Amino acid sequence: MKNSLVAAVFGVILAVPALADPVFGTWKTIPDDNGNYGHIQVKQCGDTICGELIASFEGDGSAADPRHVGKNIIWNMTSKGNGKYGGGKIWAPDRDKTYSSKMELVDGGNGLKVKGCVAIICRDGGTWTRVN
Repeated sequence: MKNSLVAAVFGVILAVPALADPVFGTWKTIPDDNGNYGHIQVKQCGDTICGELIASFEGDGSAADPRHVGKNIIWNMTSKGNGKYGGGKIWAPDRDKTYSSKMELVDGGNGLKVKGCVAIICRDGGTWTRVN
């Protein structure tokens, strides 16, 4: 009985990572209008997916102004299945605009294609690359 309980607990512990959404992880954005880029940690936030800016860089790779580090860049995103996400918002610090957005995993899960619109103006956020 004790062995069965230990096996069941181990099974639950090992199954938890399998439940993680494939979009979870750290992503490098494309350079913004100023040539800066960031690392966004995408994770579960309640019932939705969010992404926090965890590092900010100048185009040459040196540390950029840290004032936006720790802020949510993505929020209220939900999985639509097959590596597609929507219904959320993405904030672009370089333009201080919030876009109704969608994302899609590409390149075998190593790329995250990002798009968003404000009213009728849409912006291609490019394809972010997986850091980890």
